[in-house]
Amino acid sequence: MDDETAPVTPGSPDATTRDSPAPVPDDGPDDAHVRPASVDDATVEALGKLSEALEAVEHARGLLYGFHRLTGTADLALGEAVDLLREAGHHEHADRLERDVVGRNVVEGRWTFQLVEDYDAGYWSALRAGEAAVREDLVGGRRHLFESEMKEARRSHGRRHHESRPGSDG
Repeated sequence: MDDETAPVTPGSPDATTRDSPAPVPDDGPDDAHVRPASVDDATVEALGKLSEALEAVEHARGLLYGFHRLTGTADLALGEAVDLLREAGHHEHADRLERDVVGRNVVEGRWTFQLVEDYDAGYWSALRAGEAAVREDLVGGRRHLFESEMKEARRSHGRRHHESRPGSDG
């Protein structure tokens, strides 16, 4: 049994720490993750949803880069397959694949690098800039306030592995 699952005897030193923790001076988020006093719950909730949107776009961007890499890898492998078909004497198939597919645009007029560049320059950049501007205006640029407050509400204060931040005791 580890120290978190061992039974606690009421009145023992562990009972205070594990059942009803005493306040710890550093038991809370750092200043960068505390809402300014003038900011209401609705604003923090809205900023949390905005952060969620940005995180989804960051994930989508990663998937787009994955699509770019996989498509490029496939095109290079296809070129090798064409060479092997040709070496095996299947010139007609090799010629057709080389002519119709190798180096082909994935959408009209574009390879995947162009899709990535357009996404980065357009939607991704606009959302990142917009999210940062809203955060700067409403909460002085502070990030993840919604998540910080959720952590404080969900964690078991005073328990090991439930500390508010690295290096804190609470």
